[in-house]
Amino acid sequence: MAIQSKIKDGIRIYEVYVNGRDRAGKRVQMRRRGLLSIHKAKDAEFELKRELALLKESGIDPRWGEWVIECQSIMKVQYQPSTLYTYEKTLAKWIPEDWAKKELKSFTKLDVHELLNERMPPETTQHTRKWVLKVIKRVFQMAVDHGKLEKNPCNGLTIKVPEPEKKVLTNEEVKTFLIEAKTTNHRFYPIWVLALFTGMRSGELYALKWTDIDLEEKTISVTRSWNSKNGFKSTKNQKSRVVPISDDLSHFLKELKLKRGDTEFVLPHHQEWTRGEGAKVTRAFCEAIGVSDIRFHDLRATFITNLLARGEPLVRVMATVGHSDMETTNVYLRKAGIELQGTTERLGYTIPTETGAQILTFTKGIS
Repeated sequence: MAIQSKIKDGIRIYEVYVNGRDRAGKRVQMRRRGLLSIHKAKDAEFELKRELALLKESGIDPRWGEWVIECQSIMKVQYQPSTLYTYEKTLAKWIPEDWAKKELKSFTKLDVHELLNERMPPETTQHTRKWVLKVIKRVFQMAVDHGKLEKNPCNGLTIKVPEPEKKVLTNEEVKTFLIEAKTTNHRFYPIWVLALFTGMRSGELYALKWTDIDLEEKTISVTRSWNSKNGFKSTKNQKSRVVPISDDLSHFLKELKLKRGDTEFVLPHHQEWTRGEGAKVTRAFCEAIGVSDIRFHDLRATFITNLLARGEPLVRVMATVGHSDMETTNVYLRKAGIELQGTTERLGYTIPTETGAQILTFTKGIS
């Protein structure tokens, strides 16, 4: 291994040369020429030594950039394509360039904290910061799991975010929404009806087949979902569930079956829906008819909130919509205000009525 220099056309240039053997014992020679400073030559020597060490599998400590590439290869086996795409996109957008050459073992909690709270643009939302932390933490944890790192530097770091506002339609708005959609023969009308009467997710509705519906038993079996990156797969929480069909919806489905004829899927797969533009179509329609500005997913929120507001037990609602933990459903419970109803009735004082009130007249000068 050596750094040599020579003068060419009046300019001093450097050349770096290293040699060694790979894992099979085969001789390996590496060389970099035309370097214009001793500093660049030393950097090149360091890089060549690392490359040689990797060839020999000498247990060299990986750097962030190297480990991310290996991580992505592992994720291809473990994760859905959509998850992998989201992780890759997040890392490419938010991780600074200087992290790439930094060894994993040299990262500290302060490095991650500075990225999240100082190096990201001030206008970045807390939700985005929380997601970036989750992705970084996952990359470091995979390094721990694969013996590349002893401890995850993200441990103990948290990002607090405000509870997301759940937009819902009121009962009157739902009536207006459905009447206008039916009157105008909107192409999304049957999709919106099922969303509002089952609380199913967009991907679950897209994947719904007539074989999943039992009109005699008045049930819908939700067993699969769909998205543009993963195609058809299991539901979000990997579990199937049964959604009861109301009399109103049963009548609607019988009519829809007659209209749709011999089709495999219950609902039409419009291009906008296939492209993931259901939220855009829903919001535009709401604006046009003058009801609350909501997205497609908020139809599910409307379904959940209305059930809870009418006293449907929390556990039954959870089972119907496929929530795996109670805290998720509690968000809608708070939106409905059920947990607070009756609280103010327990005050120990009342507002005087007109007949029971006494009118007191204050005369100036009387003490």
